[in-house]
Amino acid sequence: MWKNDYNRWKEFTELDADLASKLEELTSDEQSLEDAFYKNLEFGTGGMRGKLGPGTNRMNIYTVRKAAEGLATYVNDQGLSNRGVAIAYDSRYMSKEFAVETARVLGHHGIPSYVFTSLRPTPELSFAVRHLNAAAGVVVTASHNPPEYNGFKAYNEDGGQLPPEQAEIMIDFVNKVENELKVEAADQLELEEKGLLRWIDDEVDAAYLEALKGVTVQPDIKKDLSLVFTPLHGTARDLVEKGLQQSGFTSIHIVEEQAKPDPEFTTVASPNPEEHQAFEMAIEQGKAIDADLLMATDPDADRLGIAVPNENGEYVVLTGNQTGALLLDYILGQSEQLPKNGLLIKTIVTSEFGRVIANAYGIRSLDTLTGFKFIGEKIREYEQTGEHTFMFGYEESYGYLVKDFARDKDAVQAAVLAAEVGAYWKNQGKTLLHALDELYEKHGYFLEDLQSMKLEGKSGTEQIKAIMDDFRNADIKEAGGKKVIAIEDYATTIRKHVQDGTEEEIDLPTSNVVKFILEDDCWFCLRPSGTEPKIKFYYGVKSGSRKESEELLAAVKATVNERLHALI
Repeated sequence: MWKNDYNRWKEFTELDADLASKLEELTSDEQSLEDAFYKNLEFGTGGMRGKLGPGTNRMNIYTVRKAAEGLATYVNDQGLSNRGVAIAYDSRYMSKEFAVETARVLGHHGIPSYVFTSLRPTPELSFAVRHLNAAAGVVVTASHNPPEYNGFKAYNEDGGQLPPEQAEIMIDFVNKVENELKVEAADQLELEEKGLLRWIDDEVDAAYLEALKGVTVQPDIKKDLSLVFTPLHGTARDLVEKGLQQSGFTSIHIVEEQAKPDPEFTTVASPNPEEHQAFEMAIEQGKAIDADLLMATDPDADRLGIAVPNENGEYVVLTGNQTGALLLDYILGQSEQLPKNGLLIKTIVTSEFGRVIANAYGIRSLDTLTGFKFIGEKIREYEQTGEHTFMFGYEESYGYLVKDFARDKDAVQAAVLAAEVGAYWKNQGKTLLHALDELYEKHGYFLEDLQSMKLEGKSGTEQIKAIMDDFRNADIKEAGGKKVIAIEDYATTIRKHVQDGTEEEIDLPTSNVVKFILEDDCWFCLRPSGTEPKIKFYYGVKSGSRKESEELLAAVKATVNERLHALI
């Protein structure tokens, strides 16, 4: 079946020359050729992401045009075409080209586009949609994926990623585009002349930086903190540096080797602040100047990682759960007055640490499915109803949102607040590690971990399905010596209580996730990635000490891995 699509591409006389050349190279590699054509690159709830190259299962100008055609139909269907679409892009190969192709397709349908002239962070795109009162937004990025990847993320008129109901409508429109090679795109110069392609920059930047001032909790505290920041060859340098400066920080040191946008990310194995190797240059520079805090953002600047020195002068990279707990406790503990209807929003695979901290301040917490689009959706819902006031949103994978002028995770906001939190604790004669220890002593020692298994291609997809099916149907009674007390299957939205067999509905959208709730606030969870060829295993435990939690975590992981190794 896939050979029909291959032949369609092969016979297309107007095929882009570069793609035609690469397609010819694939003809000698049957497996690679099949992977490029065995399916259409899936447009899911988070948009689409894939390897660059020719084929229906690759990111190229034709699959991007197909996505843009679906978006154009979606915008027209919503009756919002006159409001236009904001478009941003990162430092990856073909990012600006894909942004312009998107604008050309939209322009063919008479829909204006507002396109940044140079790369910008993803959260600024979210802000731009709201600031420009646009009908939708697009950011061309593959976040922290390897250099051979790129992606297309769609945003709604609220500046959030499309939630399930809206996403299903757009997915349907994209899937109805029968031939990606035949999607029409208008001429760029003609669109510029007609005002259907408008280049944007400074005005949106200035408005974003003005909004960023609201992230500061205590404007007048002493900001005597030495910072090292690396944007990991991505989009964050300008806004993070300006945001820190306007907040009062003066000792800001940039890792210059990683400050220049680079689609190859040549100084790191992976441009992901979750990976400790991404901090190597920042750590080297930090030691040279005795820095108080190191910060790193991923290429599209929606994730932030931080590292702080321990008593031996070695830098410790904090987890997303730890950073989230510190930011949350600072916001709630240092704000002048907390609203009675304040709300913390986190995901189902994020630590329970945040919920315990919020409870201590009388703030309610809410869990959503993994993905910041669900947090953004809830912010919008409660903004309209007035039922809750948003206080903070975060997920374990280094994503945080402090103020809702953006509706996606925002590393620029998080960087400015993290610097303030570091300065606050330095003024107390303490580091963030000291502050974290105080939270553990008060609330219990929470410890989490994440394992990922990369399984690419058609065979990998089949293996991931087999793993999920096995755990979903297994009769697992305990893990790491802790009894299983409930199993949450988000595909069926049913929570089953193991002891008495009773069931209840989970009030969340369906998702291919299974979570095992263990006794004593422990748990583990399986979730295939929605954007990468991976299956992820999340773990969370709690005890009275670090040593006990480490032992408990290892035991729970061992139980899961024994079963997993028997399957693979």
